[in-house]
Amino acid sequence: MKEKLLKAMRYGQLMDVMYLSRSGEVTKRRIKVLKLQGESFQAYCFTRHAKRTFLIENILACIPVMNRKKDII
Repeated sequence: MKEKLLKAMRYGQLMDVMYLSRSGEVTKRRIKVLKLQGESFQAYCFTRHAKRTFLIENILACIPVMNRKKDII
């Protein structure tokens, strides 16, 4: 998981993650990874519109956001 986050940070890639909060709630977040530090990382959360700190071990799944532009003919 850490490798995926590092790659997303390196390329400025947005990620959709399923995250387990401290209260035990599973949430879907769209994030942009800003900094990795040990077992946690900082990211801008587009769901909360704020910079947040996440625990790497609480990420259940993550996929990169793909922007597909349609060709206009």
